[in-house]
Amino acid sequence: MVRCMQYGAHLPLIDFDGRGWRPGMLASYAAAARQLGYGSIATNDHLVFQRPWLDGIVALASVVEASGDLQLATTVSLPVVRGPAAVAKAAAALDIVSGGRLVLGVGPGSSAKDYECAGLPFQERWPRFAESVRLLRAELTADAAPFAGRFYSSYALQPRPDRKDGPPIWIASWGSDAGLKRVARLGDGWLGSAYHSTPAQVVSARQKLAAALAPDGRHLDGFPCSLATMWTFVTDDGRARESHLAELAAMLNRPAHQLARQVLVGPVEHCAAVLRAYAEAGIDRVFVWPVADAESQLERFMREVAPLV
Repeated sequence: MVRCMQYGAHLPLIDFDGRGWRPGMLASYAAAARQLGYGSIATNDHLVFQRPWLDGIVALASVVEASGDLQLATTVSLPVVRGPAAVAKAAAALDIVSGGRLVLGVGPGSSAKDYECAGLPFQERWPRFAESVRLLRAELTADAAPFAGRFYSSYALQPRPDRKDGPPIWIASWGSDAGLKRVARLGDGWLGSAYHSTPAQVVSARQKLAAALAPDGRHLDGFPCSLATMWTFVTDDGRARESHLAELAAMLNRPAHQLARQVLVGPVEHCAAVLRAYAEAGIDRVFVWPVADAESQLERFMREVAPLV
């Protein structure tokens, strides 16, 4: 059964064109997303990247008012790199000031440079990440038992979110067997990455996820399966399409021809066909990320592409 696709909008955190960020730019973008019918506003996390990258948690906090009643999502935040207690403190504050609108997407991170910058060993990311999620649960859930692990221990931080169970925690994975088992074990939802997952890979991943959820009596029904970092530029201009794909390929170290089949760069019908394939594979929410002309691309996507999905 094809799920009804929902759409979120990544805040424009990457400085693609060297112009930086104007005061009020993020608030204007969030307000535009709300008016156009998007369901959520999202931010991603890096300390170090090939391009200047605005801090995600600060950026998300800056649009709490402008985003109205939209869901706020981290897709993802890096609790090991930032420190899980610091992420828990920020998440509690965001959930409180937004009136309970936060979805906390987290992942271990794939960049050794982020870990080097934070003074942490990259090879310890997996055990540290598992503990960090348990600490987040302990700090964000009312009446939760204290957590003490090898790397981290909870501190009974205050204030806690008003929601008894705290914000949902979605776990990022590119779709490996171990990653999907981690999603099932630790998460309230799965966050995949558009430029790492073809529709066929999504089908396989959801089958594995269903099997991993089953021993605990859990099911894919009601378990969010979303795609982040869906790079977007809707255009009929072939040169513009090739230029943006080449730029993304260089930035992400991925072949342009591969990206062309998985992201929303190109004509309206191409973009709609890509989304239909992901919807048929079982994805229920896609977070689009315009690579240029951010607000006008949000509008063109919602007015021309979304109705065809």
